[in-house]
Amino acid sequence: MVSQPSSPSLVNASSPAALQNHIYAAFLDRRTADVALHVHGSWHAIYKLHRVVLIQAGFFQSLFTSGFAESKVKLTSHRLGPDVVDIVLEDPNITRAAFEVCIAYLYGGGPELYVSPLLIPTAKQPLTPVFPADASSSDAFYLSGCPPDQHPASPRFLLSLLAASVFLSITPIATQAMSFILTTIGPYTVGRYLNFALGRGIGDSEGSEPDAAVGLEGVAEIISDEEAVEPDLDTIHGRDVRKEAPSEADSSAYSIRSLAYPEAEQHFFYGVVSDKIGEAAACWLARWGIDMLHHELQLEGKEAPELIVSPHPVVNRRRASTVPGPFPSGPNAARAATSDPTPSSTRRSVKHKIPLIWRRGGLTARWVRGLLSSDTLFIPGEKDRFDAARRVVELRRAEGILDEEEVEYAILFTQGIYYANMNLDELMMISKDVSPTTGKPFVPITVLQSAHWDQSVLRHSITTSRSGPTSSPPSSPSPSGPSPTTKELGVTMTSAELANCIRSSPTKALHPSPCSAIPYFPVPSDSSQRIGDNSGIEGASLEHLFDGTSPLRSPDGATVTIPCSEERFFGIEQQSRPLSSFNTPDKTRWSPYPPYRFSVEFWDVETLKEKSRLHSRTIWYAGSLWNVYVQIVRKKGIQLGVYLHRQSTIDPIPPSSTPVVLPSESSTPSSPLRRENSQQPLGVPLHQTLSTPVQYAVATPVTSRSGTPHSTPSTPAIITVPATAPPTSPPQPYRDPRSAISAYFTIACAGSTGSSITRFSSSPDVFSVSQSWGWKSSSLRTGDHSEQDGDGILPDNVAAGKNVSLRATVMLGLV
Repeated sequence: MVSQPSSPSLVNASSPAALQNHIYAAFLDRRTADVALHVHGSWHAIYKLHRVVLIQAGFFQSLFTSGFAESKVKLTSHRLGPDVVDIVLEDPNITRAAFEVCIAYLYGGGPELYVSPLLIPTAKQPLTPVFPADASSSDAFYLSGCPPDQHPASPRFLLSLLAASVFLSITPIATQAMSFILTTIGPYTVGRYLNFALGRGIGDSEGSEPDAAVGLEGVAEIISDEEAVEPDLDTIHGRDVRKEAPSEADSSAYSIRSLAYPEAEQHFFYGVVSDKIGEAAACWLARWGIDMLHHELQLEGKEAPELIVSPHPVVNRRRASTVPGPFPSGPNAARAATSDPTPSSTRRSVKHKIPLIWRRGGLTARWVRGLLSSDTLFIPGEKDRFDAARRVVELRRAEGILDEEEVEYAILFTQGIYYANMNLDELMMISKDVSPTTGKPFVPITVLQSAHWDQSVLRHSITTSRSGPTSSPPSSPSPSGPSPTTKELGVTMTSAELANCIRSSPTKALHPSPCSAIPYFPVPSDSSQRIGDNSGIEGASLEHLFDGTSPLRSPDGATVTIPCSEERFFGIEQQSRPLSSFNTPDKTRWSPYPPYRFSVEFWDVETLKEKSRLHSRTIWYAGSLWNVYVQIVRKKGIQLGVYLHRQSTIDPIPPSSTPVVLPSESSTPSSPLRRENSQQPLGVPLHQTLSTPVQYAVATPVTSRSGTPHSTPSTPAIITVPATAPPTSPPQPYRDPRSAISAYFTIACAGSTGSSITRFSSSPDVFSVSQSWGWKSSSLRTGDHSEQDGDGILPDNVAAGKNVSLRATVMLGLV
């Protein structure tokens, strides 16, 4: 059989790469265009482009394919030039460089973006490698290492790129810009990012930023303001991207000058995209806010040693929670060099550039109040919170007294601090504390008297309890849920019961009489929530990007999304409500007593051996001793457990975690950039070690304290970690006589660099003496386990404290 010859075919000499290069060259040279975009915004220019390329973006696809007048190509376009389409950018956040990068992306090109390593926090340097920067450096010091063929992706440019890509509906750029923004949250960017989330724009230019995108300087035909003319009634404008504008602004889409140069401040919101950035910025401030206050007080010559949240001077350890780190070099934004040739003594003598956060010009007075009142603010205790608030207020008052700020300060000192959880000596000191600026007390005496009464009533309820099954509860409002037992004090009420109190006469209970101004505090249910979560952003769709609610997971697997908007300070707000707000009857339980808030810190957690415990300091609350401990679990991968423990008054107090003090300040080896693994699942119930069943949190009895080694090294060549400090027992004004009590609690654990918070909440559970409840999660890990041996010993060439500490804030209350 004779085979048939194959049919001849044309050889395609033009590969996809060659075709893409051809199209991109036409874009750069402005050749063969069939449409000319006349852009009216913060700049005026004409771009000669190609419809078939532009329709890859959602904005242009709708414009050119949805039946608008711009969908029709004029027959005379080839002879007289491309069709001219006016684009009015009402949003001043869209800059020329960002717009051109978006257009170049559609053509398959554009400059590579340079994100400076100096802006990227790492596990070793959580406040970024450059903090604190030399005061003599420029405002744009982190752009100095940008290669000439790359575009400097400053924080301002990244925000503008996000605004432009959202407006044009270019998903890959929007997700990449969002990822870069969340990756670069630090002391020098958090203020700008928060302002953007609040609708205040991208901020002022950072000095050396180029106007045009690098390599695209010739794609625009710039039109001077004198040559610019107003578009006609067929103008296509970007009005729908703006969520809100002030009523004083000209609403006409055709008043170009009033839009480009508004007399009144305009606010531009991007929905949940703004909220995602706001969440991350708020989380960062909750973790590092007090550290930054310490630096600002030093800058103003008002150093406050009591505000240093670490138990040791930070200059004696190789940890970057508040210490300046090394300056990496090189264009690669994915790596950061960690060696620092400058002696520490030299660095400390240099004046530093400290960003405005607490001082006037940084946070607004409302945000000062919200952050200092926040339940997730990392600060040791309630008295420390008052001291911080006092210093912040006086720091701002030194620049002048503003009536609108004084209103916020009054709310802060009367409602934002829980004086009922302070002892009498502290209350007496605060009652005598007078502002040197105004000459008035910081806290009204009636507030302190009410707090002292509340704590006395709570003490009476606890100390008069009996440990027998026949004991009767104290006189109180009708409790919600099960009948009160010896484990419950019976002090909570449901929303429905509180609503009835508004319409009825005050109860005869010793608890605070129902009054519309009295705050009540929610009793949480079992749940876990991730705030500032940036998992799954890369490669996500715009629909996913706009799904910005934080998931609230319950133990039965159900997920409820709750908005973390600016009204709620992006999820870090203080949890309390006045009685007058209870108008919707439900079964939520509320307590008239504020929860006890305290923060704990654990160092070198990753060096823990499995099942070994690392404890926090021990505190006293409501007649019991409490502490928090962490534990490594390797049963299903490496997870970290965090537990609240009711400490026995008979057993020895466990030693608390403390940072390692190294014998020398040697340089540490370089390491690649480590990003927080935020894609890990949220907390799941731990394994129960008691025979009784549990629903969500887990109880583990403690029969003896953890055998955690102390920090004294056996030889100069090794360092034993984790280190612990000698145990200290807090004062105990009284003791709860009950062997088992019912308590609710919330543990908020900050991410390794601070831009996220994992918050675990537990409904009231029974705490027997020496019993613990808590969670385990792989998202709480702070580093890796590759450098220590099985006994938690680090070799002499690895510095202890390499990874950032684990910080957590706890809320605890009795029911």
